[in-house]
Amino acid sequence: IMWSNFFVQQEEDGRFRGQRRTNKMSDSQEGKIKLAFFVAIVGVTLTVLGMGTEFWVELAQPKHFSGNQTCQMAHYGLWKGCIRTLWVADIDPERTSCGPAELPGESNCTYFKFFTSGENAVIFKKTTSRNLNLAAAVLALLSLTMMVMGSICIGMSLSKGVIFFLKPASFCFILSGVLVLLSVLIFHQSVLALLSSDHSIPLHHELSWSVACVGSAGAILIFGGFLFIILVLPFSPWQKCLPHKNSTT
Repeated sequence: IMWSNFFVQQEEDGRFRGQRRTNKMSDSQEGKIKLAFFVAIVGVTLTVLGMGTEFWVELAQPKHFSGNQTCQMAHYGLWKGCIRTLWVADIDPERTSCGPAELPGESNCTYFKFFTSGENAVIFKKTTSRNLNLAAAVLALLSLTMMVMGSICIGMSLSKGVIFFLKPASFCFILSGVLVLLSVLIFHQSVLALLSSDHSIPLHHELSWSVACVGSAGAILIFGGFLFIILVLPFSPWQKCLPHKNSTT
C-alpha cells in the first residue's frame, strides 16, 4: 500500500508539473501583450525625444529691451542651454517679448556644469538652482533605467511565453511614468527659482514643447503599465480556485 501511494503521488505531481508547463499564453494573449508594449514604447520614445532636447523652457526679454534691431532669449533643458539673438523685425508685431525660439538667428549653446564642476549657470543675470536641476536630471535618468528594465521583462515574457514577467514590467513602466512627471514638476520649480534669483532684467517664461512631450510620455507610460496589470489579472492564482459551473458534486 505504501509503494502504491508513492507511485500515485508521483503520477499526480508529474501531471501537475505538466499542466504548469503547458499553461502558457495563447496567440491572442501574445497579441494583446504586444499591443500594450507598443503603447509603452510610444511613451519611451517620447521620453527620450524630450529629454534629449533643450526646449523645456523659454526665457524671453522684452523685444525692445536692448533698444536696437535685435533682442535676446534663452531656452534650455536638463543638460544644455542656449542664448539666441533674434531680429526684432522677424517677431510678430503683437508679441511683446522676444521669440519664439524657432525664428532664425544666432545661437550660443553650452552644456551645464552641474554634473562636472558643480557650477551654477547664469542666464540673463539670473542663477540656476543646482540642486533642483540635478534632482530633475537624476529622476529622468532613473525613469529611463526603469523603462529599460520593463522592456527586458516584456522581452522575456514574449520569448518564454509566460505571464509572470508582466508583473515586474507593469511596475517598472508605472514607476518610470511617475518619475518622469516628478522630473517635470521639479524642473518647473527650478525655473521659478531661477526667475526669483534676480529681478534686474524682466523675463517672460513659458514651458516649451519638450515639457509637453515628456509630460505626455509619463501619462502614456503609466497607462501602458496598467494595461499590463489588466493582462495579468485573468491569470491570478485565486481564479484557479474558483468553482466551475460545470463541476460535478
